[in-house]
Amino acid sequence: MSESLNEAAQQMVQKRKGLLAADESNKTAKKRLEAVGAEDTEEMRRKYREVFLTADGIEEYLSGVILFDETFRQSTGDGVSFVKLLENKGILPGIKVDMSTVPFGDSKTEVVTAGLNGLADRLDEYRMRGARFTKWRAVIRIGEGLPTEENLRENAQGLAEYARLAQKANLVPIIEPEVLLEGSHSMEEAAEVTEKTLKIVFEEIDKFEVELSGLILKSSMVVPGNKSGEEMEEQKVAEETVRVLKAAVPEDVPGVVFLSGGQTAEQATNNLRAMALMGSMPWELTFSYARALQGAALEAWRGSDDNFGAAQQVFLRRLKEVSEAREGKLRRS
Repeated sequence: MSESLNEAAQQMVQKRKGLLAADESNKTAKKRLEAVGAEDTEEMRRKYREVFLTADGIEEYLSGVILFDETFRQSTGDGVSFVKLLENKGILPGIKVDMSTVPFGDSKTEVVTAGLNGLADRLDEYRMRGARFTKWRAVIRIGEGLPTEENLRENAQGLAEYARLAQKANLVPIIEPEVLLEGSHSMEEAAEVTEKTLKIVFEEIDKFEVELSGLILKSSMVVPGNKSGEEMEEQKVAEETVRVLKAAVPEDVPGVVFLSGGQTAEQATNNLRAMALMGSMPWELTFSYARALQGAALEAWRGSDDNFGAAQQVFLRRLKEVSEAREGKLRRS
Protein backbone atom coordinates (compact mmCIF):
# COMPACT_ATOMS: atom_id res chain seq x y z
CA MET A 1 0.00 0.00 0.00
CA SER A 2 1.12 3.52 -0.75
CA GLU A 3 2.46 5.30 2.33
CA SER A 4 0.40 8.30 1.28
CA LEU A 5 -2.82 6.39 2.08
CA ASN A 6 -1.77 5.81 5.66
CA GLU A 7 -0.54 9.40 5.93
CA ALA A 8 -3.85 10.72 4.63
CA ALA A 9 -5.81 8.44 6.96
CA GLN A 10 -3.76 9.63 9.93
CA GLN A 11 -4.31 13.24 8.87
CA MET A 12 -8.06 12.67 8.72
CA VAL A 13 -8.22 11.62 12.38
CA GLN A 14 -5.58 13.94 13.82
CA LYS A 15 -6.06 15.46 17.27
CA ARG A 16 -8.66 18.23 17.74
CA LYS A 17 -10.08 17.77 14.24
CA GLY A 18 -12.80 15.84 12.46
CA LEU A 19 -14.73 15.69 9.21
CA LEU A 20 -17.61 17.75 7.87
CA ALA A 21 -20.10 15.53 6.05
CA ALA A 22 -21.24 17.99 3.37
CA ASP A 23 -22.27 15.18 1.04
CA GLU A 24 -26.05 15.37 1.22
CA SER A 25 -27.65 14.38 -2.06
CA ASN A 26 -29.55 17.03 -4.01
CA LYS A 27 -32.77 15.47 -2.71
CA THR A 28 -31.64 15.86 0.90
CA ALA A 29 -30.24 19.35 0.29
CA LYS A 30 -33.66 20.31 -1.11
CA LYS A 31 -35.29 19.30 2.18
CA ARG A 32 -32.72 21.24 4.19
CA LEU A 33 -33.16 24.39 2.11
CA GLU A 34 -36.94 24.30 1.95
CA ALA A 35 -37.10 23.76 5.73
CA VAL A 36 -35.56 27.22 6.22
CA GLY A 37 -37.54 28.90 3.45
CA ALA A 38 -34.77 28.89 0.83
CA GLU A 39 -35.36 28.02 -2.81
CA ASP A 40 -33.87 24.76 -4.07
CA THR A 41 -31.75 25.62 -7.11
CA GLU A 42 -28.23 24.61 -8.14
CA GLU A 43 -27.01 28.12 -7.30
CA MET A 44 -28.64 28.06 -3.87
CA ARG A 45 -27.12 24.65 -3.17
CA ARG A 46 -23.75 26.12 -4.15
CA LYS A 47 -24.23 29.02 -1.74
CA TYR A 48 -25.33 26.60 0.98
CA ARG A 49 -21.95 24.84 0.69
CA GLU A 50 -20.09 28.15 0.38
CA VAL A 51 -21.38 29.30 3.78
CA PHE A 52 -19.46 26.49 5.43
CA LEU A 53 -16.44 26.01 3.20
CA THR A 54 -15.38 29.67 3.02
CA ALA A 55 -15.68 30.39 6.75
CA ASP A 56 -12.37 31.71 8.12
CA GLY A 57 -10.63 29.32 10.47
CA ILE A 58 -12.43 26.05 9.71
CA GLU A 59 -9.01 24.45 9.20
CA GLU A 60 -8.49 24.68 12.98
CA TYR A 61 -11.24 22.10 13.46
CA LEU A 62 -11.63 20.21 10.17
CA SER A 63 -9.17 17.73 8.68
CA GLY A 64 -11.42 16.82 5.77
CA VAL A 65 -14.75 17.51 4.07
CA ILE A 66 -16.88 14.87 2.33
CA LEU A 67 -18.46 16.40 -0.78
CA PHE A 68 -21.30 15.39 -3.09
CA ASP A 69 -20.52 15.11 -6.81
CA GLU A 70 -22.27 18.39 -7.67
CA THR A 71 -20.36 20.29 -4.96
CA PHE A 72 -17.09 18.63 -5.92
CA ARG A 73 -17.39 20.32 -9.34
CA GLN A 74 -18.56 23.73 -8.06
CA SER A 75 -16.65 26.89 -7.12
CA THR A 76 -16.96 29.87 -4.81
CA GLY A 77 -18.55 33.08 -6.00
CA ASP A 78 -15.00 34.28 -6.69
CA GLY A 79 -14.36 31.36 -9.02
CA VAL A 80 -12.13 29.20 -6.79
CA SER A 81 -13.08 25.54 -6.99
CA PHE A 82 -14.23 24.11 -3.67
CA VAL A 83 -11.62 21.37 -3.99
CA LYS A 84 -8.82 23.93 -4.43
CA LEU A 85 -10.24 26.08 -1.61
CA LEU A 86 -10.02 23.14 0.78
CA GLU A 87 -6.52 22.24 -0.41
CA ASN A 88 -5.41 25.82 0.21
CA LYS A 89 -6.69 25.56 3.79
CA GLY A 90 -4.85 22.28 4.36
CA ILE A 91 -8.13 20.36 4.49
CA LEU A 92 -8.42 17.07 2.59
CA PRO A 93 -11.19 17.00 -0.04
CA GLY A 94 -13.27 13.82 -0.03
CA ILE A 95 -16.12 12.50 -2.14
CA LYS A 96 -19.17 10.30 -1.54
CA VAL A 97 -19.10 7.65 -4.28
CA ASP A 98 -22.03 5.33 -3.59
CA MET A 99 -25.19 5.74 -5.65
CA SER A 100 -27.69 5.41 -2.77
CA THR A 101 -29.68 2.28 -2.00
CA VAL A 102 -31.87 -0.20 -3.87
CA PRO A 103 -34.16 -2.93 -2.50
CA PHE A 104 -32.43 -6.12 -1.39
CA GLY A 105 -33.94 -8.84 -3.54
CA ASP A 106 -37.68 -9.05 -2.86
CA SER A 107 -37.42 -7.40 0.54
CA LYS A 108 -39.70 -4.46 1.29
CA THR A 109 -37.52 -3.33 4.19
CA GLU A 110 -33.86 -4.19 3.59
CA VAL A 111 -31.64 -2.42 1.08
CA VAL A 112 -28.19 -2.67 -0.47
CA THR A 113 -26.01 0.10 -1.82
CA ALA A 114 -25.63 0.63 -5.57
CA GLY A 115 -22.68 2.14 -7.43
CA LEU A 116 -20.05 -0.55 -7.98
CA ASN A 117 -20.57 -0.58 -11.76
CA GLY A 118 -18.12 1.86 -13.29
CA LEU A 119 -16.74 2.80 -9.87
CA ALA A 120 -13.07 2.27 -10.80
CA ASP A 121 -13.28 4.88 -13.57
CA ARG A 122 -15.12 7.35 -11.35
CA LEU A 123 -12.51 6.93 -8.62
CA ASP A 124 -9.69 7.61 -11.06
CA GLU A 125 -11.41 10.81 -12.20
CA TYR A 126 -12.00 12.01 -8.63
CA ARG A 127 -8.36 11.33 -7.71
CA MET A 128 -7.19 13.24 -10.79
CA ARG A 129 -9.43 16.17 -9.78
CA GLY A 130 -7.93 16.34 -6.29
CA ALA A 131 -9.91 13.99 -4.04
CA ARG A 132 -7.88 12.31 -1.30
CA PHE A 133 -10.52 10.10 0.27
CA THR A 134 -13.94 8.61 -0.47
CA LYS A 135 -17.02 7.38 1.37
CA TRP A 136 -19.49 4.55 0.84
CA ARG A 137 -22.57 4.06 3.04
CA ALA A 138 -24.49 0.88 3.72
CA VAL A 139 -27.82 1.00 5.54
CA ILE A 140 -28.70 -1.56 8.23
CA ARG A 141 -32.22 -1.59 9.67
CA ILE A 142 -33.19 -3.17 13.00
CA GLY A 143 -36.66 -4.72 13.23
CA GLU A 144 -38.50 -7.99 13.62
CA GLY A 145 -36.18 -10.55 12.03
CA LEU A 146 -33.91 -7.76 10.82
CA PRO A 147 -31.22 -7.45 9.80
CA THR A 148 -30.90 -10.77 8.01
CA GLU A 149 -27.53 -12.48 7.77
CA GLU A 150 -27.79 -12.37 3.97
CA ASN A 151 -28.32 -8.62 3.92
CA LEU A 152 -25.43 -7.97 6.31
CA ARG A 153 -23.13 -10.11 4.18
CA GLU A 154 -24.18 -8.47 0.89
CA ASN A 155 -23.66 -4.95 2.28
CA ALA A 156 -20.31 -5.95 3.81
CA GLN A 157 -19.10 -7.35 0.50
CA GLY A 158 -20.08 -4.12 -1.26
CA LEU A 159 -18.17 -2.06 1.31
CA ALA A 160 -15.12 -4.30 0.95
CA GLU A 161 -15.10 -4.24 -2.84
CA TYR A 162 -15.48 -0.46 -2.83
CA ALA A 163 -12.63 -0.11 -0.31
CA ARG A 164 -10.34 -2.29 -2.42
CA LEU A 165 -11.05 -0.22 -5.52
CA ALA A 166 -10.59 3.06 -3.64
CA GLN A 167 -7.17 2.04 -2.33
CA LYS A 168 -6.18 0.90 -5.81
CA ALA A 169 -6.99 4.46 -6.99
CA ASN A 170 -4.82 5.84 -4.15
CA LEU A 171 -7.83 7.13 -2.21
CA VAL A 172 -8.51 6.44 1.47
CA PRO A 173 -11.85 4.64 1.78
CA ILE A 174 -14.28 5.53 4.54
CA ILE A 175 -16.58 2.56 5.08
CA GLU A 176 -19.91 3.52 6.67
CA PRO A 177 -22.16 0.65 7.77
CA GLU A 178 -24.89 2.77 9.37
CA VAL A 179 -27.16 1.00 11.84
CA LEU A 180 -30.26 3.17 11.69
CA LEU A 181 -31.63 4.93 14.75
CA GLU A 182 -35.21 4.54 13.48
CA GLY A 183 -37.19 1.88 15.30
CA SER A 184 -38.44 0.65 18.65
CA HIS A 185 -35.36 -1.47 19.38
CA SER A 186 -33.56 -1.28 22.72
CA MET A 187 -30.02 -0.12 23.27
CA GLU A 188 -29.07 -3.75 23.93
CA GLU A 189 -30.40 -4.75 20.50
CA ALA A 190 -28.56 -1.83 18.88
CA ALA A 191 -25.31 -2.97 20.48
CA GLU A 192 -25.83 -6.56 19.34
CA VAL A 193 -26.59 -5.58 15.73
CA THR A 194 -23.79 -3.02 15.54
CA GLU A 195 -21.23 -5.52 16.81
CA LYS A 196 -22.42 -8.24 14.42
CA THR A 197 -22.45 -5.79 11.51
CA LEU A 198 -18.90 -4.59 12.16
CA LYS A 199 -17.54 -8.11 12.60
CA ILE A 200 -18.98 -9.21 9.26
CA VAL A 201 -17.73 -6.04 7.54
CA PHE A 202 -14.17 -6.61 8.74
CA GLU A 203 -14.36 -10.30 7.77
CA GLU A 204 -15.08 -9.18 4.20
CA ILE A 205 -12.47 -6.40 4.37
CA ASP A 206 -9.93 -9.11 5.19
CA LYS A 207 -11.12 -11.36 2.34
CA PHE A 208 -10.76 -8.50 -0.15
CA GLU A 209 -7.23 -7.80 1.17
CA VAL A 210 -7.95 -4.17 2.04
CA GLU A 211 -5.12 -2.50 3.97
CA LEU A 212 -6.46 -1.60 7.41
CA SER A 213 -3.86 1.15 7.93
CA GLY A 214 -5.27 3.06 4.94
CA LEU A 215 -8.93 2.77 5.93
CA ILE A 216 -11.31 4.80 8.13
CA LEU A 217 -14.49 3.44 9.73
CA LYS A 218 -17.53 5.70 9.94
CA SER A 219 -19.79 4.16 12.55
CA SER A 220 -23.09 4.72 14.27
CA MET A 221 -22.95 5.22 18.01
CA VAL A 222 -24.81 2.57 19.99
CA VAL A 223 -28.09 4.28 20.90
CA PRO A 224 -31.64 3.06 21.57
CA GLY A 225 -34.21 3.27 18.78
CA ASN A 226 -35.99 6.59 18.48
CA LYS A 227 -39.36 4.91 19.15
CA SER A 228 -38.19 2.74 22.04
CA GLY A 229 -39.02 5.20 24.79
CA GLU A 230 -35.57 4.48 26.23
CA GLU A 231 -33.57 7.50 27.35
CA MET A 232 -30.26 8.21 25.64
CA GLU A 233 -27.75 8.44 28.49
CA GLU A 234 -24.40 9.75 27.30
CA GLN A 235 -22.28 7.65 29.67
CA LYS A 236 -24.10 4.48 28.68
CA VAL A 237 -23.83 5.38 24.97
CA ALA A 238 -20.11 5.94 25.35
CA GLU A 239 -19.48 2.73 27.26
CA GLU A 240 -21.54 0.52 24.93
CA THR A 241 -20.13 2.10 21.78
CA VAL A 242 -16.54 1.65 22.93
CA ARG A 243 -17.24 -1.93 24.08
CA VAL A 244 -18.66 -2.82 20.65
CA LEU A 245 -15.76 -1.17 18.81
CA LYS A 246 -13.20 -3.02 20.91
CA ALA A 247 -14.97 -6.30 20.16
CA ALA A 248 -15.18 -5.77 16.40
CA VAL A 249 -12.71 -3.20 15.02
CA PRO A 250 -9.07 -4.19 14.37
CA GLU A 251 -6.50 -2.01 16.09
CA ASP A 252 -4.68 -1.38 12.80
CA VAL A 253 -7.53 0.90 11.68
CA PRO A 254 -6.24 4.49 12.27
CA GLY A 255 -9.54 5.93 13.37
CA VAL A 256 -13.29 5.78 13.79
CA VAL A 257 -15.39 8.79 12.82
CA PHE A 258 -18.96 8.93 14.10
CA LEU A 259 -22.11 9.95 12.30
CA SER A 260 -24.69 11.81 14.34
CA GLY A 261 -27.47 9.70 12.81
CA GLY A 262 -30.66 11.34 14.01
CA GLN A 263 -29.24 12.59 17.31
CA THR A 264 -29.65 16.23 18.24
CA ALA A 265 -26.54 18.40 17.93
CA GLU A 266 -26.27 18.42 21.73
CA GLN A 267 -26.58 14.63 22.03
CA ALA A 268 -23.97 14.03 19.31
CA THR A 269 -21.58 16.42 21.07
CA ASN A 270 -22.12 15.07 24.58
CA ASN A 271 -21.85 11.42 23.52
CA LEU A 272 -18.56 12.13 21.74
CA ARG A 273 -17.24 13.95 24.81
CA ALA A 274 -18.19 11.04 27.07
CA MET A 275 -16.17 8.67 24.89
CA ALA A 276 -13.16 11.01 24.92
CA LEU A 277 -13.29 11.11 28.72
CA MET A 278 -12.93 7.31 28.84
CA GLY A 279 -9.23 7.72 28.02
CA SER A 280 -6.86 6.30 25.42
CA MET A 281 -8.27 4.00 22.72
CA PRO A 282 -6.64 1.74 20.10
CA TRP A 283 -7.85 4.14 17.39
CA GLU A 284 -8.58 7.86 17.22
CA LEU A 285 -12.28 8.63 17.81
CA THR A 286 -13.65 11.77 16.18
CA PHE A 287 -16.64 13.22 14.34
CA SER A 288 -18.03 13.17 10.82
CA TYR A 289 -21.22 15.15 11.34
CA ALA A 290 -23.62 16.82 8.92
CA ARG A 291 -26.69 18.28 10.61
CA ALA A 292 -25.03 18.30 14.05
CA LEU A 293 -22.56 20.84 12.64
CA GLN A 294 -24.59 22.62 9.96
CA GLY A 295 -28.12 22.76 11.38
CA ALA A 296 -27.91 25.90 13.51
CA ALA A 297 -25.90 27.77 10.88
CA LEU A 298 -28.41 26.87 8.19
CA GLU A 299 -31.19 28.27 10.39
CA ALA A 300 -29.17 31.48 10.81
CA TRP A 301 -28.51 31.79 7.05
CA ARG A 302 -31.97 30.93 5.67
CA GLY A 303 -30.75 31.48 2.12
CA SER A 304 -30.09 35.21 2.57
CA ASP A 305 -26.83 36.89 1.58
CA ASP A 306 -27.43 39.34 4.44
CA ASN A 307 -27.07 36.48 6.93
CA PHE A 308 -23.97 34.93 5.37
CA GLY A 309 -21.42 36.20 7.91
CA ALA A 310 -23.66 35.54 10.92
CA ALA A 311 -24.24 31.97 9.76
CA GLN A 312 -20.50 31.41 9.43
CA GLN A 313 -19.96 32.57 13.01
CA VAL A 314 -22.61 30.11 14.22
CA PHE A 315 -20.88 27.36 12.27
CA LEU A 316 -17.47 28.18 13.73
CA ARG A 317 -18.87 28.11 17.26
CA ARG A 318 -20.34 24.66 16.64
CA LEU A 319 -17.05 23.41 15.18
CA LYS A 320 -15.20 24.65 18.27
CA GLU A 321 -17.70 22.98 20.61
CA VAL A 322 -17.45 19.62 18.84
CA SER A 323 -13.66 19.85 18.57
CA GLU A 324 -13.44 20.46 22.31
CA ALA A 325 -15.80 17.54 22.96
CA ARG A 326 -13.61 15.31 20.78
CA GLU A 327 -10.73 16.16 23.13
CA GLY A 328 -12.83 15.51 26.23
CA LYS A 329 -12.94 19.14 27.34
CA LEU A 330 -15.78 19.74 29.77
CA ARG A 331 -18.63 21.94 28.60
CA ARG A 332 -18.69 25.45 29.89
CA SER A 333 -21.23 26.25 32.61
